[in-house]
Amino acid sequence: MGVEAGAQVARARALVVLRIRSRALAVALLPAAVAVILLAGALSGRLVGPGWDAARWFLTPVAVLVLLAAAGIALVVARARPAMSPTVPIAEEAAPDLYRMVRDLADRLEVPAPSAIALTPDCDSWLEDRTHPAHGPPPAEEHDDIAGAGKHAHRRHPVAPVLVIGSPFLWWMRVGELRAVLAPVVAGTGPSAHPDIAAARRFVRGLDAAVAVTSAPRRDPVSRAVLAGVGWVARLLLRSCRLHAAELERGVAAAAAERAQAVDYGLRIVAQEQVGLAYAGWDRLLTRVALPAWRMGRWPSRLDAGVVAALTELSRRDRLAEGFASRLGERPACDLLEEPGAVDESASLLAARLFHGGPAGPGPDWSPVDWSDYPEEVVDRKWRIDAARLHRVLDAMGVRPATGPAAPATGSPTLSRVLDHLTGPAGEGSLTQRCTDPSGDASLTHRSTDPSGDASLTHRSTEPSGGAPFPTTPPEPPPPLDDDEEDLSGTTPRSANLAARLSTELGREEASAAPSPSASATAASTAASPAAGSPASPDPLALWDDRALPLFPLQPPRTARELLADHLTAMICCAAMDTAGATPGLDWLDGPTLLHNGERTADLAPKILTLIEEGDPTPLRAWLAELGIRPEKPVRLV
Repeated sequence: MGVEAGAQVARARALVVLRIRSRALAVALLPAAVAVILLAGALSGRLVGPGWDAARWFLTPVAVLVLLAAAGIALVVARARPAMSPTVPIAEEAAPDLYRMVRDLADRLEVPAPSAIALTPDCDSWLEDRTHPAHGPPPAEEHDDIAGAGKHAHRRHPVAPVLVIGSPFLWWMRVGELRAVLAPVVAGTGPSAHPDIAAARRFVRGLDAAVAVTSAPRRDPVSRAVLAGVGWVARLLLRSCRLHAAELERGVAAAAAERAQAVDYGLRIVAQEQVGLAYAGWDRLLTRVALPAWRMGRWPSRLDAGVVAALTELSRRDRLAEGFASRLGERPACDLLEEPGAVDESASLLAARLFHGGPAGPGPDWSPVDWSDYPEEVVDRKWRIDAARLHRVLDAMGVRPATGPAAPATGSPTLSRVLDHLTGPAGEGSLTQRCTDPSGDASLTHRSTDPSGDASLTHRSTEPSGGAPFPTTPPEPPPPLDDDEEDLSGTTPRSANLAARLSTELGREEASAAPSPSASATAASTAASPAAGSPASPDPLALWDDRALPLFPLQPPRTARELLADHLTAMICCAAMDTAGATPGLDWLDGPTLLHNGERTADLAPKILTLIEEGDPTPLRAWLAELGIRPEKPVRLV
C-alpha cells in the first residue's frame, strides 16, 4: 500500500474494525476463561469451598453454551454468501485487448491488476471482491496470468478484486477516455491488497451476509429462534462497524483518486463529461425505448449500440451536446472486445432481467428484437394490443358500437366508438353505474381470444329474439376503487370508469402471464452467456434471488390515468395507420412514435388529456381531420 493519506486513514479504520472483532471474540471467550481458572483452582486445591463449587457448577455450563453460541455465530458469518452484483463475465480470450489495457494501466499505477473483468448494464464501474468460495473464482492460473504473478497454480496468494465496467461506457467512450475513467477504479486494487483492509472488509461483508441469512423467511420455529439470536448479534456488530467501514471506503477511494492523478488527468476531465452524457442517454433509452418492448415480451438485443444512436441524436438536437458526435471517428472502446455483438446481447438480456424482471434466457414469450425490426414488431404490435384491450374492456362494459351514417354495419372496432363513449352525457358511465342500452338490455360484445390473450375478431350474436342484435350477457360490475381514485379525481366519470377497468384488466393479464418462481429458477440455471462467460465460472444469474426481481425498477407502476392515455394514444395511432397511411417509427430519445408522410407527428398528450379530463374531443378531432384520419373507419386489431 502506498503512502497516500487516504490509504493511511483506510488502514487506521480497518484496524478499528478488527479491534471490534477481537473484542467480540474476547467477550465470547471470557466465560470460558473464568471457568478454566475455577477448574484449575479446584485441581490445585486453592479455590475450594461451597462458594467456589457453586461458581464452578454455574459458570462451566454457561461457558460451554457461550462457546457453542459463538461457534455457531462464527460459522454463520463465515459461510454466509456475501452479496454479488449480477454481471456478464468477460474471459480474457474474449477481450485480450481490454485485459492488456487494464494490465498496462495497473503497471503505470504500480498496483496489482484486477483478477478478472465483468460488465454491468449500468453507467458505473467499481471493484468487487469475489474471493468467497460460493462466488466460484476463476482458476488460480488465470489470476496469476493477469496479475503477472507467474504460473504457480498451487501457491496461495491474495486474489485481486474483479473489475466491473459499465457496458454503455464501452460503446460510447473512446479507448483513451475509457482508460482515463478506469484509472481511479483500477488504482483501488492497491489499498485492497493490504491484509488489514482486506480482513476488515471480509468481516463486514460476512456480517452483512449473516444478517441477510437470518432475515430470510423460515417456517421452522426452532430455526427462526436460533437465527433471530444470530441476527441480533450480527446487527449489533454491524452497527458498531458501520461508521468505521464507511470511513475505510472513503479512505480507499481518496487514495485511489490521488494515485490516479498522474495518469491521463487532463483526458479524465473530458471523459467525465462523457460519463454524465452516457448516463442520460442510457436512462432515456431504457425508459422510453426498451421498457415498451420488455412489457410485451421482447427485449432489444443491442442496447449498448442503441446508446450510441441515442446520444448521437441528442448531440444533433441539443446545442449543449454539440461536438460530442465528432468523437465517433475515433476508435470506440468496444473494439477491445473480440465479439462485441455477443457481449452486447448478453448485457441487454441482463439489463432486461435487472430492470424489468424478465426471464433469464430467451423463450417463446421472451425473444430478442433487432433495432431494424423494432417499429414493426414492437411499436405496431404494442399499439394494436393496447387498442384490442381497450375495445375488450368496452365490450365488457356493454358499450355499443359507434352509430351514424358512416359507421360500419359489421360493428368492427373504430375510434369513433371510443370518442363517442368518452364524450357522452356526464351523468352516464359513472364508476358505480352499469352501462346498458336504452331498452334495458345489456350491450356486451363477446370476443374470442387466442392462447396469448390477444383479442381476435368480434363475434356478434344474430339471434332473432326481437331485441337488438347484441348479446344479452350482463356486463361485468365495475372494479372496486383503490388508490387510483385520487389520481382519477380530475377526470370525467366515464373516463374514470374506463381507466379503472383498464387497470384491472391489465393487472389480470399480468398476473396470469407471470412465470412461477420454479420456472424462473430453472431458466436461470440453464441460461448461459454464449461469448462472454468462462466455462469454469458459475452462472452469475444463479447467485441472486429471483423473487426480488426486478432489482432496479425503472418506473413506478402506471396509474389508471396514464393507462387510459396510453390506450387512447394506441387507438389513435392504429386509426392513423389503417386510414391515413401513417407508419410506426422509433425515436431514440422518445421511444415509439407515429410517422406521417415520413415526418414525426405532433404530441398528442395535451389533446388526449383534454378528452380525459373535460370530455371535450374538439382539439383531437381537429387534429384527426388535419391528418386525414377517419375515426369512423374500422381498425385492425391483433
